[in-house]
Amino acid sequence: VYEVGERLRSVTEMVDTVAGARIRLVVETPSEPCFVKADLSQFETALINMAVNARDAMEGEGTLTLRLVRESKLPQIRGHAGTHTAFAAVSLSDTGTGIRPDQLGRIFEPFFTTKEVGKGTGLGLSQVFGFAKQSGGDVDVETRLGHGTTFTLYLPEITVEADDRTLGTTPAEISSPIGAGQSVLVVEDNLEVGRFATQILEDLGYRTTWAVNAEDALQKLGATGNGFDVVFSDVVMPGMGGIALAKRLRERLPGLPVLLASGYSHVLAQDGTEGFELLHKPYSAEQLGRILRQLTVSRLNTPVG
Repeated sequence: VYEVGERLRSVTEMVDTVAGARIRLVVETPSEPCFVKADLSQFETALINMAVNARDAMEGEGTLTLRLVRESKLPQIRGHAGTHTAFAAVSLSDTGTGIRPDQLGRIFEPFFTTKEVGKGTGLGLSQVFGFAKQSGGDVDVETRLGHGTTFTLYLPEITVEADDRTLGTTPAEISSPIGAGQSVLVVEDNLEVGRFATQILEDLGYRTTWAVNAEDALQKLGATGNGFDVVFSDVVMPGMGGIALAKRLRERLPGLPVLLASGYSHVLAQDGTEGFELLHKPYSAEQLGRILRQLTVSRLNTPVG
């Protein structure tokens, strides 16, 4: 349970960073509190995904308006009947190019994207749709070619007693998948996986550098770590593997967190992970962002000396 207006305002700085300096951000929230019961990290991820979509539609320049409206009625969306119960309506309106009619019916499909190769995964709006549905709500879109698009996320509004209004309004930020500009060195020899990992991390608010193998990673890190906050490495790679790289870094840069990823459970069963954090393939953007956030926040909170 959390107050939507407060969470919307708290994620504004990250949305502003994602949108860029040439996009004007406007946030409108009501004076009365509005409570929902839904996964907070997925809510924040949905906002970022919609903001990234709006930024690209405006080609990095325009106005992005985030608006919360209380006690909305769920309209008829894509042939589904609406309701008369109260919903929180969170909308993001851009001044971009709009969506063509022939594309409108497919925008929530997984992996569907109108962006060029390497510029989008086609998973952002699919995540928004899935989150809305699993939360008992929906997401609607209104668009005009040449005039912009508005995505509206509907979540069931709930009544919260005064004594319970602190529930969920100050969650541990460590559990969020949203980054705050942390620098991630991605070590991955597979080109498609490397592009996917760097793209989703940038969409979540991280800064990424891609190394194509362990040797390249060691060169980029140098003797001091070169400002990287965390290393995210595949385990099975030609030459030096991810576990060997992680052990080398533990000796050279003991304060630098390392996250390993692998889909080969038999390799890990044979060799073990040497105590390093492991993410199993296939992984979601939320899983990756959440673990990286935990590792980087834990690093900041670890006493030195």
